[in-house]
Amino acid sequence: MASTQKSPRKEVRRPVWAEVSFGALAHNLAAIRKYVNPPQEKRKSPRKILCIVKGNGYGHGGPEVAKALEKAGSDWFGVTCTDEGIAVRQNGVRKPILVLTSFVPGEESRLVEHDLTAVIHRCEQLVLLNRAAARRGGKKAVSFHLKIDTGMNRLGIATSDVECFARQLGKCKHLQLTGIFSHFASSEVFTDTAVGQQTREQEERFYAALERLRALGINPGIVHLANSAAIVSRPETWADMVRPGVILYGYHPGYDPMEKREEAERQLLLRPVMSLRSRIISLRSVPTGAGVGYNATFVAKRPTRIGVLAAGYGDGIHRSLGNRGSVLLRGKLVPIVGIISMDVTMIDVTDVEGAEIGDVATIYGTDGTQILPANRVARGVGTVTSDLLCAVSQRVPRLYLR
Repeated sequence: MASTQKSPRKEVRRPVWAEVSFGALAHNLAAIRKYVNPPQEKRKSPRKILCIVKGNGYGHGGPEVAKALEKAGSDWFGVTCTDEGIAVRQNGVRKPILVLTSFVPGEESRLVEHDLTAVIHRCEQLVLLNRAAARRGGKKAVSFHLKIDTGMNRLGIATSDVECFARQLGKCKHLQLTGIFSHFASSEVFTDTAVGQQTREQEERFYAALERLRALGINPGIVHLANSAAIVSRPETWADMVRPGVILYGYHPGYDPMEKREEAERQLLLRPVMSLRSRIISLRSVPTGAGVGYNATFVAKRPTRIGVLAAGYGDGIHRSLGNRGSVLLRGKLVPIVGIISMDVTMIDVTDVEGAEIGDVATIYGTDGTQILPANRVARGVGTVTSDLLCAVSQRVPRLYLR
């Protein structure tokens, strides 16, 4: 019997789609909020949640998931750039949006116009943002967050530049600092190594810089540090707000040592949000000794039944899954065979009784009571979960399940 999965749209289209569960998304947000606000901790106000929706919402659809998360109670959103922020804002999101990698000269006016919160990671950006704020007019200052580089050596002002920043800020009458943060390089590593000690060292540098700012009479606003791994496993980093990324979409990051992942999965129960699916569009019998796909990297060792899926690496099926990965079909894991093409993928359905054209294969995600987790798929090819999720291309329609 063929799969009962429905196509994502009424009109006939190429049969590949991604299902995005708003229910699972809301569950994960609620679980994270509860986790970082334990009842035994007496705080004047609950910790805030800044949901990371950059990279098109980790492939799930940034504007769409942001709107759903706002409805579910998210306090802030994080995007990479001004264009991403504008797309989220234009979808009706009203909560604050932080532009994590800031702006390039010339973008600052658009950023202010759409009420996006800039990140300052170089002191000279203050002048540009202040000028844009002055042109906007009005009595209300434009808010921004300051990023401190505490050892990742990527973006952020050096801890030694705090005094310089304070002097520059004093000249910017149209700006208001409303948050300060840094980003951890190795929060998932707990080994007794230099890398394993890095998070603690970054935290110490951050709070030293924060105290210097306060000593200079500057109110830092919201303090935030914790990314996904730190949220789950380093409660000392939670501060005033946390920034869930991949855990928001149902997956824990990799940990070192590996046992830490099992502990994290027990502590914070998550649900996968996206399921990537495609239908079989062709079936063929291949004799023993015949090759399948480019360069015949798969050669049949027995009479083999090959199913062809209407999706390839141009849709987001990682090319390295060829001859290594599997998909869920009719309740069974079946192997991907041959090199994955841009538009199609071959699977060996020899052992799947009754397999037929039109059957739905789940590349990763949920299929009834079964789950093929994206993080397991990612580990099998030596990459990270976010790489798979973000790879789902724009030509794949998203079906939002409420």
